[in-house]
Amino acid sequence: MKVLFATSEIAPWVKTGGLGDVAAALPPALRAQGCDARVLVPRYPALHAAFPDAAHLVHLPWMGGHLPAADLYVAQQGDLPLLLLDCPMLYDRPGNPYLGPEGHDWLDNHLRFGLLSRVAARLAGAATPLDWQPDILHCHDWQTGLAPYYLRHYESGEPAGAASVVTIHNLAFQGCFPPQLLEELALTGADWHMEGVEYYGLISFLKAGLRHADVLTTVSPTYAREIQTDAEGMGMQGLLRLRADRLTGILNGIDDTVWNPALDPQLAVRYDRDHLDAKRQNKTALQREMGLAERDDCPLFGIVSRLTQQKGLDLVAEIGDALVGLPAQLAVLGSGDKALEAAFRELAERHPGQVAVKIGYSDPLAHRIEAGADSFLMPSRFEPCGLNQMYSLAYGTPPLVRATGGLADTVVNYSPAALADGSANGFVCQAATAEAILGTAGLATLVWQDKARWRQLQRNAMAGDFRWTGPARQYLDLYESLRPA
Repeated sequence: MKVLFATSEIAPWVKTGGLGDVAAALPPALRAQGCDARVLVPRYPALHAAFPDAAHLVHLPWMGGHLPAADLYVAQQGDLPLLLLDCPMLYDRPGNPYLGPEGHDWLDNHLRFGLLSRVAARLAGAATPLDWQPDILHCHDWQTGLAPYYLRHYESGEPAGAASVVTIHNLAFQGCFPPQLLEELALTGADWHMEGVEYYGLISFLKAGLRHADVLTTVSPTYAREIQTDAEGMGMQGLLRLRADRLTGILNGIDDTVWNPALDPQLAVRYDRDHLDAKRQNKTALQREMGLAERDDCPLFGIVSRLTQQKGLDLVAEIGDALVGLPAQLAVLGSGDKALEAAFRELAERHPGQVAVKIGYSDPLAHRIEAGADSFLMPSRFEPCGLNQMYSLAYGTPPLVRATGGLADTVVNYSPAALADGSANGFVCQAATAEAILGTAGLATLVWQDKARWRQLQRNAMAGDFRWTGPARQYLDLYESLRPA
């Protein structure tokens, strides 16, 4: 089985969220099970710097519209081949993959990801310029959403090209652009209709992929059900219900060579499920690092997140004073909405030694918060999969989450019965309200005070298996189902 993975991000070099982690971890997990998976990603500056000796593979001539010619390079990340799409005029820029340094979308994002989609389709199509023909083109989110459409309508022929899969990591981002850009994307008026790329008067990369891919997946079973509802479908629910027989939810995994407290070089002290006493030393080290009082008479809640309403963090800011009064401490790492950043800074100013906030992102500090916190706060309004709650489980840091998406699929709410049968591994809040989150945090604080119960909860959490082995097997089964009979 040969699979071309098309993505706009790959960790650790280019990452804004879970997509980058998935692109880095799932292909190696597929290769470990005998699949010849290769990753196509733009040659951003970070990847150019990481692989300066990448070998030139093929020149890709102009493919119509305003899509420029490009070149393809190949590099090896361990056993994984990376196909680097080189087009300096589109990808050799500062900022993240989608935004310039000022935080605004690049005005030519339609061309940047239109080219990525078109190249993915060309490499997977009947006339691929490679000496390697993939069986599956696996696309991710709106940035490669046009690829299945290009593949079906512009790259078909004999022998047939690859079957296509689109994975939805977050339905909120749909890649919508004005219709006057149609010709720039090498599309024509024949593509402008409901069954094509048109979506409420706009071009939607994601809609095109969801309509024309052979199979759709998303990153948790619960999210697969939620996005077919009017409440969570983001306007795509009708199309997703139409294609429900081709939609499945496969829970993401985590890379246990990176997120493993027994191996983690970022921690003050490493530990495992049978040596949880060492976790306390990581709490003390985190308190010192973030300027918190070195208290062991109250729980420390941790947050590592984009500071947005989607993540429910406006509700945490609202209850911040009451949370400290439980009593509890709070350590926050993240950035995002400027009003939320300011709200958390003000909370820290009101409660020195009890609340610490670092605006920005630091991967080493993220690891230390996972290890040093007693509980991890993740009360999202919606969460397609979530990875931090799985990191928290692996680190014996019972998460407090809301019952949505992948959070509902991974965290089992505490109760005495669920603790006794080994299933409880955290705390689940049903409602997205400040009152519900504070009430659940109060319960977590009470359980934390009973050291025997808390230790059992930690051990239950660390007993879970969230490695990529199982999800990779599910994807391989899905790929096999697309082979011609």
